[in-house]
Amino acid sequence: MRRCLELVTAFLLLAACSSGSSTVKTAPTVATTTVPVASGPDVGHVFVINLENKNYATTWGKKSVAKYLNGTLVPMGQLLTQYYGTSHASLGNYITQISGRPSNAATNGDCTTFTEYRNGEGCVYPASVKTIADQLDGAGRSWKSYQEDTTTPCRHPKIGDGDATLVARKGDMYATRHNPFVYFHSIIDTPKCKTNVVDLNALDADMAAAERTPSLVYITPNLCHDGHDTPCVDGQPGGLVSADKFLSTWVPKILASPAYKADGLLVITLDESDNDASSCCGQKKGAGGGRVGALLLSPHVGAGTTNETPYNHYSLLCSIEDVFGLPHLARADARGLKCFGDDVFS
Repeated sequence: MRRCLELVTAFLLLAACSSGSSTVKTAPTVATTTVPVASGPDVGHVFVINLENKNYATTWGKKSVAKYLNGTLVPMGQLLTQYYGTSHASLGNYITQISGRPSNAATNGDCTTFTEYRNGEGCVYPASVKTIADQLDGAGRSWKSYQEDTTTPCRHPKIGDGDATLVARKGDMYATRHNPFVYFHSIIDTPKCKTNVVDLNALDADMAAAERTPSLVYITPNLCHDGHDTPCVDGQPGGLVSADKFLSTWVPKILASPAYKADGLLVITLDESDNDASSCCGQKKGAGGGRVGALLLSPHVGAGTTNETPYNHYSLLCSIEDVFGLPHLARADARGLKCFGDDVFS
């Protein structure tokens, strides 16, 4: 009996030592260094909506024309007052959000030509460069990118061609540069791209049941409804007026969905701040995308609260990875970068 007790005690001590480790080496192709233990509340579905090109005061200030966003949604969630974009112009921010990769000269120029990424420059990353989509696939979880007006699944120019979506067209205000998933060969060279990078009109059906709703729901409005154009080619006012109307249509649907009610987190933010290159979180001064702010809504987030902790798009990625217990990709694993924690989740 004594011998049995000794063996049991030894086993428990070994298990305790093993469980205390939160660092696991990963395959080089994933470009990560650590595997975090899932932190925060039991979030099972993350919804992300990106708006465009507005500074913090314009979007969230007292004079903001986004009345639904500020009057209805802000009192329901937590406003991150020191949340920053990571580069200029748009594309680099979107790529950062899903891969942790910094911008380069081509992405800073919104990749007017759909070129291959080589030697630190270019647009379309090789298959060895992974994204949150690859991570979720590997973990047996689901994801989808819902792009308003894309119409054709996995829509992007051919390698070497110019991007015809840089300017809005009547009836087609989709922008490739606001759809980061099509800039990675690990996605566009697989059947997943056509099934997972789809038009926004597919979201209603996918939200009808929690089991049909992807773990990550990434939503990009068109060039009018994201606030980019003012006015819009179809006569809509554009700017935050049209963005606010878009939110007033889609956010109630998200909040009413079974997936959100069960274990949801909704993030509403902007890609970059106009005329502002300020930064936070270890980025070089003057190299960021400016202060844009972000709003978090969830049953696990205190309503009507504000948070002055510095965050940026790298922080958003590592926070999503933490929710699902995934490794931190590229600069989302930077030393000192803060991910959402007890200051966000109540």
